[in-house]
Amino acid sequence: VSESFQTARATGVWLREQLFDLRVFATSDVVAHSLERASAASGKAPNNRLREYLVSLNARVGDYSGIKVIDLNGRILATSKTEDTKVGLPLGWVSTLRADGQVTGPAFWVAKSGKAKVNAAVPVRSSDGRLVGAVVAELDLTPMEELLRSLSSDTAGAIYIIASNGMLVSSSNGVSAQRKARMPRETLDQLRTDQDSVSQYTGFVGREVIGVLQQVPQADWSVLAEVSSDAAFRELRRLRNIGLAFVVLLLLAAGFVAYALGIFIVRPLDRLTKGVAEVAGGDLEVDLPAGGGAEVGYLTTVFNHMVARLREGRRELDAINTTLKKKNEELERLSVTDGLTGLANHRLLIQRLIQEGMRAAATGAGFAVLMADVDHFKQYNDEFGHPAGDEVLKRVADLLRESVRDIDCAARYGGEEFAIVMPEMSADEAGEIAQSIGKRVAAQSFPGRTVTLSIGVAGFPDDGDMPHAVIAAADRALYQAKREGRNRIVQANPRRKAAR
Repeated sequence: VSESFQTARATGVWLREQLFDLRVFATSDVVAHSLERASAASGKAPNNRLREYLVSLNARVGDYSGIKVIDLNGRILATSKTEDTKVGLPLGWVSTLRADGQVTGPAFWVAKSGKAKVNAAVPVRSSDGRLVGAVVAELDLTPMEELLRSLSSDTAGAIYIIASNGMLVSSSNGVSAQRKARMPRETLDQLRTDQDSVSQYTGFVGREVIGVLQQVPQADWSVLAEVSSDAAFRELRRLRNIGLAFVVLLLLAAGFVAYALGIFIVRPLDRLTKGVAEVAGGDLEVDLPAGGGAEVGYLTTVFNHMVARLREGRRELDAINTTLKKKNEELERLSVTDGLTGLANHRLLIQRLIQEGMRAAATGAGFAVLMADVDHFKQYNDEFGHPAGDEVLKRVADLLRESVRDIDCAARYGGEEFAIVMPEMSADEAGEIAQSIGKRVAAQSFPGRTVTLSIGVAGFPDDGDMPHAVIAAADRALYQAKREGRNRIVQANPRRKAAR
């Protein structure tokens, strides 16, 4: 569940970034004026200035295979690719563009380049706000496949992005071998019904798998993370087989000892028998005194030597177990800690978020989530260098650590983005703490310039009835703060406080 949630969010972020850049390009006066002139001229094609603009954009943006400008009739007015003659958008794209402000077409395979691609469009409006056309970008899905491969933690599993009709969009295994694959409708309905829950079904390659479906934010795509049933149960079978083998060996050893005692010992060996019983019960402190006949004396000496070796072996095993325990504890600590800032990493944050969701469901107590982003961090890195940027992240992390309670979880979410999970706290209370954090960071002295934060705040259950919905609401509030000018705090539902 955690892997599918992370992949869905990362996919949504990637698609949102592509559409954001495309919207920036669509606001150019060159695009709007060209569409207005084309409309006024009753279909006459605009001059070459628009094409030159698109070619220059295409050269600067690596994820775009091509960019074109179309009017509302689907006529291509200009394109960065000379051979581009198709719009590549679904039927009814104009209505979707008006309603949603964006359109994403179906994924398709380009045999010549050996790449999977998808067309995405954003609206172009005239100076008086009328919709006059669209800018369409042909997105290369290769970066998405690389992202899926990096997030796929198990070589026996795979992560897929599928469209609403079940068609494969991208895969951690690559699209070339499965580009015509389609998820059966009944299987897709089952996964959507059990969304966020594990289901067993027949996968794309015809094998029995276990998987979970997660909707991609702001898109009609879904992320499907799956692993083969054999791989999922392999470890359980291995432990079972080891346990059975160990039991068999113990039974064989006990039978052999019993047989040897029954065949070769003819005198009463009560004392030795009691010693064997004590050792069999786990007491290795047995030390029998030598005595009796030659056979009994010899067996007693051998028995004492064996017990001593067992004691020595147990001490060595205890020492090894102690060392392994310490190493495992250290590895566990490192696996949930961000190496640069010392805060919790993304993995631990997701674990805590799921735990808080379970606790809130059981007790009825809510929690709050803060999402913070260092403003203009890329510019700071470019101007002062990565060491200075790392120092900014570490000092911001220290301020976050000092500003929260012991029960809160402050984490580095990724890059210059931080997140805080605050148990038993409302969104309004969290907003006050966010104000304090923002002021403390702005008051800090950094080389060259002042550093500020944009912060989004959301609360459970007011802003989302699932943990991932709360963090998604906080993320949307964060991006609203950035759009409104940065260096500010935005709550996911600002009317909530006014209504109380």
